[in-house]
Amino acid sequence: MMKRVTGLGGFFFKTDDPDGIKKWYKDRLGLDTDQYGCTFWWKDKEGNDCSTQWSPMKSDTTYFQPSKSTFMMNFRVENLVALLEALKKEGVTVVGEIEEFEYGKFGWILDPDGNKLELWEPVDSAFL
Repeated sequence: MMKRVTGLGGFFFKTDDPDGIKKWYKDRLGLDTDQYGCTFWWKDKEGNDCSTQWSPMKSDTTYFQPSKSTFMMNFRVENLVALLEALKKEGVTVVGEIEEFEYGKFGWILDPDGNKLELWEPVDSAFL
């Protein structure tokens, strides 16, 4: 059986004041925030370096479209192309085309409630 989700890649949410929210989380909870939010580093069961991103975004961002949600989850996956093909065959709505960057490949789907989910096949070594 093909692996599907291997972990939580990130949590993105809308806010009227991303900088203020990042400062609050830094001051109150000790998050090591930067312009994007906070990256949590961890090791998988094989000992590989991995990351999970926490990012507040402006309330008017269009990045979550076509979803009307105020949040978007990002899931780490092992083989994005194969997974999207399988999900299409299962009737899942795939949004847009795969995008590829030095730190990984990204694809998007909608869950039954219309929430946009980001699927990420990471290249964690790109961050080290």
